[in-house]
Amino acid sequence: MAESMEATDILNPALNYGIVVDCGSSGSRVFVYYWPPHNGNPHTLLDIRQMKDKDRRPVVKKIKPGISTLAKTPTQASDYLHPLLSFAAAHIPKNKHKETPLYILCTAGMRLLPESQQVDILEDLITDVPLEFDFLFSRSHAEVISGKQEGVYAWIGINFVLGRFDHADKEDITVEATTGSLNQRPISRRRTVGIMDMGGASLQIAYEVPGVITFSSPQEEEAGKSVLAEFNLGCDVEHTQHVYRVYVATFLGFGGNMARQRYEDHLVNNTLAKNRFLTTQTGLSEDKPYLDPCLPAGLSDTAVRDNHTLYLRGQGDWTHCQEAVRPFLGLHNGTMSPGGVYQAPINFSNSEFYGFSEFFYCTEDVLRLGGQYDSQKYSQAAKDYCSTKWTTLKQRLDNKLFSQQADTGRLKYQCFKSAWMYEVLHSGFRFPVNYQSLKTAQLVYDKEVQWTLGAILFKTRFLPLRDLQQETLRQNHPSWLRSSFVYNHHLFSLCILVVVLAILLYILRLRRIHQRELRQAEVLDLIWVEEGEALIA
Repeated sequence: MAESMEATDILNPALNYGIVVDCGSSGSRVFVYYWPPHNGNPHTLLDIRQMKDKDRRPVVKKIKPGISTLAKTPTQASDYLHPLLSFAAAHIPKNKHKETPLYILCTAGMRLLPESQQVDILEDLITDVPLEFDFLFSRSHAEVISGKQEGVYAWIGINFVLGRFDHADKEDITVEATTGSLNQRPISRRRTVGIMDMGGASLQIAYEVPGVITFSSPQEEEAGKSVLAEFNLGCDVEHTQHVYRVYVATFLGFGGNMARQRYEDHLVNNTLAKNRFLTTQTGLSEDKPYLDPCLPAGLSDTAVRDNHTLYLRGQGDWTHCQEAVRPFLGLHNGTMSPGGVYQAPINFSNSEFYGFSEFFYCTEDVLRLGGQYDSQKYSQAAKDYCSTKWTTLKQRLDNKLFSQQADTGRLKYQCFKSAWMYEVLHSGFRFPVNYQSLKTAQLVYDKEVQWTLGAILFKTRFLPLRDLQQETLRQNHPSWLRSSFVYNHHLFSLCILVVVLAILLYILRLRRIHQRELRQAEVLDLIWVEEGEALIA
């Protein structure tokens, strides 16, 4: 769904607005979104887009540090967010503030705090934000979201931007999706994309599981519940067109930097343990370095842990590097994904994935193979890179033969990270080496897609119901007015008729009573006359 690059028309009274504040670990960002009235089709989602200011820039503002730093001073939370909310308020028309939903969603930094401190920070926001801002904001609009929720929102956002929630055309690739409803027939709809994101510290994967899942044991079923989410994106819970079942798993410590750190920890500990029994003292001096297969050939480096320094020399052997990093996946008997977490089945013959962050950097920054992933080309390029002398690599960097983002840090650990990414993909998540439907990317349609877009889509999913009801009322109003007028007209006439008949009956009754009284009077008169005559006689 290619968004307009024009500034948002704030003079258009039909536009609706929404605000999401992403309270992350290192800082907080506010995103302002807008959408036109719903089109009336109950199977269509709101057309939510990021607001653009008069200079056509996205309405986004960031502050540092993270809100979790207020753990000991929770009463400052609303003051902390004040610059972000003031920024949003200045861009949204004043007369729209009362109907603009505000969501304050906290992620990793807040999740690390004790629950009591989380509650104190949220309580300050719930109490004080409505005193200063007129947005649609309630207790349920401020929360600490789980990693699972964050993954679902990211999945929703990317698929929405790619138009995968639209109705399927004849040329679209589709899937047969079954929902949790037992009697529901499978729905044929557009194939959604799965996402993989490898940061410095963590790894995440999310994808739709369209078919019914069968578990091999109660334990596996219990494990599956923690990583599966089923939700309805549609505005009406009775319709199952937009019911999705998504697998989401986050692996802490499986990001590129943390994986390297764990690898070096192992090298230091293992080398120290071995040197207790050997006289060679490998790695304890520069002239006897440990030969690391995961560093470029000829590169000298050190790994310092506590008071111990391990001297490393790059061996540049990508194949041996793969073997060296594989144990750090924590695989269990080939049935589990990295770290022993349950993984829902993937139909590799009918699926599509996007790889972000380290998946993109590993393929593009140095190897220049970003985009469509080809495991053979990638592994060969990685092998060639690792075996290239460090002096040659530095010369290529100086000659700007790599991407603008590449620096000496990227060159240094590219060999390790490329092997780690390959093993995560093919040994951890068990993607076939001939898998052709993975794209590595940094942007979607030339822009960064935030999970906050998915969050506001999910949070506002029932709002179209209001528009639909209003539309139905407008459509039915004229006929309703005519029928009610005719109905009321007849009712009025009937009432008059009943009243007239009642009056007539009352008059007739009065006449009968009057006539009866007259007859009784005549009889009495006759009795009195007869009695009088008798007395005279």
